[in-house]
Amino acid sequence: MMTATHPIPGSRTGSKLRSTGAVLAGFVTVALLSLATDQVLHSLEVYPPWGVPMHAPALNLLALSYRIVYTILGGYLTAKLAPHSPMRHVVVLGVIGFVTATAGAVVAITMADLGPGWYPIALALSGFPCVWLGGVIHERAGR
Repeated sequence: MMTATHPIPGSRTGSKLRSTGAVLAGFVTVALLSLATDQVLHSLEVYPPWGVPMHAPALNLLALSYRIVYTILGGYLTAKLAPHSPMRHVVVLGVIGFVTATAGAVVAITMADLGPGWYPIALALSGFPCVWLGGVIHERAGR
């Protein structure tokens, strides 16, 4: 008779899956909320059509503003879902976000006319402090 193996809550495998899920949930939350908000603002013609560079500083500041809020939320969610060591999970999310945003900044800056160079740099530099803040908010809310 064969038995199926399932992660046992509190087991090493179950904990690794929940850890991965916590970090993934934070990352996906930030990405989906950012893209959904972008889509709404493009649809409402607040932003230029997709593919047209956005050179107005106020529009780039708007995009950076909601991304900051969503990134804080992603850090909070990661800390909340972490099975243990919430801030360690937040740091992992911050490193993943920094690496991906830095890669995006390098690509955006080297490509011609995608918009101002400061914007992708600001995204890369603001991500880690924002997820950290989300983790700190979670920790303080738990006290």
